[in-house]
Amino acid sequence: MTEPHVVPKARIISGKPPELIVYDEQQPCPYLNGRVAELPLRIPARRLERDEFDERLENGDRRQGIFLYRTACPSCNACEPIRIEVDQFEPSRSQRRAWARGNHEITTEIGEPIADEERVSLYNRHKQLRGLSGGREDIDLRGYREFLVMTCCETIELRYHAHGRLIGIALADRGERGLSAVYCFYDPAAESLGVGTYSILKQIELCKNWRIKYLYLGLYIAECTKMAYKAHFLPHERLVDGAWQRVEGSRAGRSPEGGR
Repeated sequence: MTEPHVVPKARIISGKPPELIVYDEQQPCPYLNGRVAELPLRIPARRLERDEFDERLENGDRRQGIFLYRTACPSCNACEPIRIEVDQFEPSRSQRRAWARGNHEITTEIGEPIADEERVSLYNRHKQLRGLSGGREDIDLRGYREFLVMTCCETIELRYHAHGRLIGIALADRGERGLSAVYCFYDPAAESLGVGTYSILKQIELCKNWRIKYLYLGLYIAECTKMAYKAHFLPHERLVDGAWQRVEGSRAGRSPEGGR
């Protein structure tokens, strides 16, 4: 009889529910050239309840597919989880314009995540024409499903339409106290509508309607220009040295006091 495979205890993290570390290798940093990253991937033993997911968000976790991860890089701490306390958020003039324009021209539907060829094509156009592909091959239907549709928590899809066609998709994970913006992509031909900004503002509105305190925007990296937009949503909080610290407008471009 074949002996059962035993997972080393060091690879199991106790908690509610327990988690299994399935990958923990150093790799080139996906955000900063020349840096080494370590992003251990963990799988919860079961689907997370809303309050359980909140705990992960508050500790700085992100989700990718069925995996959770948190940066554990050996010689770099540039990544700072960032969130907006929605009742404290004060939109800038340009954000108010984007909100007004979006409400005039964009309609939004909310449902469960879907994987289909229309979404795959839209995702790839967004990556290619905005220079975000990094030389990688286009994603296929299976890759799209594994990256954005398969999940370990409650996930919603926001569908943005304009002029009778689908122009953008945003995925978000829902907790009891937090909503986590996972990914947003849109047709580059609709860039003038400010879909990216509108999507964040729409998710802030959802948080208020659902009485959710925080919208999590993932990681902020001051040295990464592709992450710069996150600092413009003010005030916000960043997780620095294990504590969430408020950032006001005058300090949006750098780490909070006492941070790195």
